[in-house]
This record gives sequence, C-alpha cells and structure tokens, in this order.
Amino acid sequence: MRTVKPLQFKVLRLLADGEFHSGETMANALGKSRASIWLAVRELDGAGIEVYKVRGRGYRLAQSLSLLDQDDIVRQLGADAGAFMLQIMDSVSSTNTLAMQCAARGGSAIPVIAAEWQEAGRGRMGRAWHAGIGGALTFSLLWRFPQGAAFLAGLSLAVGVALMRAFDALGIKEAGLKWPNDAVWRGGKLAGILIEVQGDMLGPSTAVIGIGVNVRLSQAVRDRIDQPVSDLETACARSLDRNRVFALLLRQLRDALNTFARAGLAPFRDDWHRYHAHQDQMVTLILPDTRLEHGCARGVAEDGALLIETPAGLRRYHSGEISLRADPHPRLHA
Repeated sequence: MRTVKPLQFKVLRLLADGEFHSGETMANALGKSRASIWLAVRELDGAGIEVYKVRGRGYRLAQSLSLLDQDDIVRQLGADAGAFMLQIMDSVSSTNTLAMQCAARGGSAIPVIAAEWQEAGRGRMGRAWHAGIGGALTFSLLWRFPQGAAFLAGLSLAVGVALMRAFDALGIKEAGLKWPNDAVWRGGKLAGILIEVQGDMLGPSTAVIGIGVNVRLSQAVRDRIDQPVSDLETACARSLDRNRVFALLLRQLRDALNTFARAGLAPFRDDWHRYHAHQDQMVTLILPDTRLEHGCARGVAEDGALLIETPAGLRRYHSGEISLRADPHPRLHA
C-alpha cells in the first residue's frame, strides 16, 4: 500500500467537515504553497479519498469524515479511560508490530495502538488488509496472560464475541461470526481479527490482538478488495462516529479479555454458537493442500476447534489449517 504523507493528513483534517475550502485558504493555514496543496489533494484521491474540485470554490470531500481523535476517545470512555494506554497515529507500517514492541514494558494499563492508515496491514494468512483513511478502525491491543500459549487457542473466538456484542449495541442486525476470526454481515466481511502470541508454553504469554473493522467503505476501497465486504454504516443504515464506536469496542474487548483470562473460552461458547454464521449449515473446508472436505458445521469444541459432521463422523479442525465457505452442494442433512 502507498505511503500517506503528513501534509496529506493535515489537508484531510481541514477538509473533514465536508465543506468547501479554497486552495489559498488551506495554503495559508498550513504555511504551504497552493501547488503543494493541489498535489496533496491529488494524492488523497490515490488513497481512496474522493475529493471534489470546483473552480472558484476550492476542494470538498464527497462525504465528511470522522477522524480519530484521542481526546474525544478518552471522553467517550469516561471513567474507563484509565484502563487503556492509547496511542493514535496517522500512519504506521503495522499496528500489530508496534504493539508487540510494548510487550517488554510494564504497567497495568492496556496498550492500544490505532492508525488511520497502515502501510503493511495484514489479515489472515498474510493477506493485505485494505482500508481507506477515515473509513475503518484498524488497531491493536496487547494483553498479558499468566497462562501459556496453549491456553490461548480459542482467544480469537472470544474476541469475535466481544465485537458482536459491540455491534449489537449499535443496533446492527444479521451480523454473524465466521470461524475462526471474521465478522460478517449478509455474506460480506465486516471485521477481521489477527492474533500474534509470544511467551512460554507454561506461561506467561502475551497476545497482540489486531482488529480491523469496516465502518464506511468507499467504492474505491471496495474495488481493491477481492472478496465480498460490508461496513457498519450499511449494516445499521446511519452514519457513525468512529471515536464512539472505538470506545465501545474497547470496553467490550476489555471485559471479554478479563473473562477469558479467568475462565478461557467456556463462557463464550454459547454466544459464539448463537452468532455463528454457518451453524448447522453445510460447508466446504479448503485445506492447505487444496483438498476439500464437506460436512455440516456443528460449532466449536472447548479448545476452539471447529466441529464438522462428515459422513465419516465428527471431525475437528484448528485455526490456520482451513478456509471456510458456504457449500453450494450439500452432502449431509443437518
């Protein structure tokens, strides 16, 4: 993904209100030449931000943007703000990479790093995560566990439940979870989870939980994505304040991770099954060697493994080994 320069972010903040701003006014405000402003606006187009240019009036965004603001997020968190050590950045290579660097630091606050733009944002199996500036929440949270890495096997499922609880609070209907680490709405990807773990098998261990949530997807961003996608604003049919949504997500994640640290996946399994987009449906599993397995999705086991009922019996599949697709050719009755 391309680099977004500091001047582009400064221009974007001036335009975020959705009103017209002349090149001269912005140049004076930022101490730059009008040519520099023109170039920055053109580069914003390349980053998926649609900017209208009208002679005599200046520049205006196609839609106003809700940009991340640390002070506003702290206000939205209220009494819970002290639980988090927030770092809001314009552009980074990867929030997961930066969060992992916090692992050696002490302190009781939960490190959280969010960025408007990730140059090397990653999804599952090393795929690129595409998100336009101001249109997604891309952040990483670090959590320390006294247990070893094996205890964290079902962590992505618990995090998925936390996301769904936040979506419920936003009034989103028909959202669901796709094993092991996606949230979907009407078949389109709504959010993704990427967890990286460090530590000893017997403990302690540290998990960096990377999350990407589509809040508002522009057509330019949709065109870069090679799978069905959706966003929160489409799902709830209204505009959203990303700072409020972010605060809501952080509260739900903190509560879920506290519960997981005490009791593991067990308290989340019933909710996960309730949200499971493919529960008791026929599915096709695509294995790493490209073989296909067919069966009926029966939920998850105590360790987070996916349970598939096949003609040969109930089988277990673990994260990282398969892809999951709805099966258009059912072979087993639910």
